[in-house]
Amino acid sequence: MMNQNSPHRGPVRFAKPTIRPAPLTIVKLGGSHALAPHLRGWLDAIAARAGAILIVPGGGPFADAVRAAQAPMGFDDFAAHHMALMAMAQFGRALESLHPLLTGAATRAAIARLLARKRVPVWAPEPMALAARLPASWALTSDSLAAWLAGELGASQLVLVKHGEFKQREDAGDLARRAIVDPLFPDFLARSGARAWLAGPHDHGALAGGLQTQIDQRVDAPAKSAKA
Repeated sequence: MMNQNSPHRGPVRFAKPTIRPAPLTIVKLGGSHALAPHLRGWLDAIAARAGAILIVPGGGPFADAVRAAQAPMGFDDFAAHHMALMAMAQFGRALESLHPLLTGAATRAAIARLLARKRVPVWAPEPMALAARLPASWALTSDSLAAWLAGELGASQLVLVKHGEFKQREDAGDLARRAIVDPLFPDFLARSGARAWLAGPHDHGALAGGLQTQIDQRVDAPAKSAKA
């Protein structure tokens, strides 16, 4: 998540996608849903597809604390990026405690093992994201991280759970202009090869195949901060 002067500056590395015997869906569940009554409905709907689905948690209040502390404390952008990744893992750890089928996973091997055991991996992004040298910028949020992971794992579908109402088709670049997703998301989505969908807070009942809003993969995003 930070600027190009990071000591870890370098090209983003995309690994060869994992070949899976069944389609994989990645659900990005933002931290803004942490205290909402619909959260349990989403976890139940996701758990019903255990073995073929993975959760990418947002940073939520944990990432907000990093943002708020950066300027007063003066820590650099790479430190903030690293801390924001840990914030995602913190929200993920909280989610794990809310359903018995949810289990944390930080590596490709761990993800594969959990899927094979018909469990739901909750991605802890720190090891994989740091190794890939993803941009250390607040312009990179869990939306782009979810799209990047979809490409890494060869996922067929990516679902972003968002607040708001959306048209039947939405353009990725336009969503970035409206700060629904982060500025880097359109490019990461286009690279991923996954079909992407937007879901509202109460759309968990449609997760099995009735989602209405597909995201078109045009790459023309502006520089603007995204909403969780």
